[in-house]
Amino acid sequence: MRAHTTPLADDIDLNDVARGDGYLFVRDGVGIAGRGVAARVPLSDVEATLAGIEHVDDVGGVQPIAIGVVPFEPGTPCELVIPAVVVGKAADGRRWVTRIDGADQPLIAGTRPAPRAQEFTVRPLTPVDRYLSAVATARDAVRAGELTKAVIAREVLVASPEPIDVHAVLLRLKAMFGRSHRYSVDGFIGASPELLVEVRGSEVRSHPLAGTTPRTGDPDTDRLAATELLASEKNQIEHRVVIDMIHDTLLPWCSYLDWEPEPSIVTVANVQHLGTAMEGHLSDPRPNVLELVTALSPTPALGGFPRAEALALIARTEGFTRGRYGGAVGWVDAAGDGTWAVAIRCAELSVDGRTARLVAGGGIVADSDPLSELAETQAKLQAMLAAIVRP
Repeated sequence: MRAHTTPLADDIDLNDVARGDGYLFVRDGVGIAGRGVAARVPLSDVEATLAGIEHVDDVGGVQPIAIGVVPFEPGTPCELVIPAVVVGKAADGRRWVTRIDGADQPLIAGTRPAPRAQEFTVRPLTPVDRYLSAVATARDAVRAGELTKAVIAREVLVASPEPIDVHAVLLRLKAMFGRSHRYSVDGFIGASPELLVEVRGSEVRSHPLAGTTPRTGDPDTDRLAATELLASEKNQIEHRVVIDMIHDTLLPWCSYLDWEPEPSIVTVANVQHLGTAMEGHLSDPRPNVLELVTALSPTPALGGFPRAEALALIARTEGFTRGRYGGAVGWVDAAGDGTWAVAIRCAELSVDGRTARLVAGGGIVADSDPLSELAETQAKLQAMLAAIVRP
């Protein structure tokens, strides 16, 4: 393959490049959007394939890119996509377009989707009794000392007689969750507030989240809820498990790794989380970001700890295969740099686009209450539900 990167004069919206059938990974207007498929590459071959692309860079500092999702279950077959055309926007204001083998796909086509009324039905795929039983089983396993934490999730199905307009959903996610990592990859769309790992040169960053409380929109009520979240022993235990695992996993690759001494509140439109930012300097030879993704995912924020025991309990009790939910979504370039988010607050569309599977879960520790955990999943599901069903 041959790639040519040229400057992009016009400031175009990456959502309008991806539209309903392209590729997107963006936060705060910075990121990439792709059109078409130059190649689908097994995860193990991505680094070599990108390195083998002959590339002419007329912008400076830009590399060919692959985008995709690493599924939740370790060892699941995985391919990343090298788009035929990639539009990129950097925080320093640079804009560019990379075309593989002279691909001439138009960057913008047609007009933005207009608001319209559409009929939807929403129903649980996971029976509530089964979910509550799974939470109780996980809690009892923690109390018995079999594991420290397990994350139990449930599925909901959104259906419509007409195809769901992905482009419209992406624009609503931008309006509602612009500071989250918004993505669209082969019918898998979402807005994740959680940075799994980012590599830029020798710098590495992560911002894990664990511990959640709803937002009401009332400032006083939300401030009180945030204070209670910070003081909650149950949520602090859940959060510390995640921080310790990510720190201990990244540290062998780093000459130093720094992190916030205490978690802070990370606020999105519908919920608040405990979050701890980490950043460090990678040792030489530095790893490809994909090495870090596969080492970190699934994190205890989506699986549990110890990992093997938690994943086994999840497989026994949840009653469904998570697939891409709870894995990692993002991009990697030929230099090994990239940004990957935890694949949450998401929807997985059917081939015909008329149904969307939504999944949400929560971390279960010794003090977890099944009904409270059910309420937490309801709050988390609101993000994608609102983006899909709102006209």
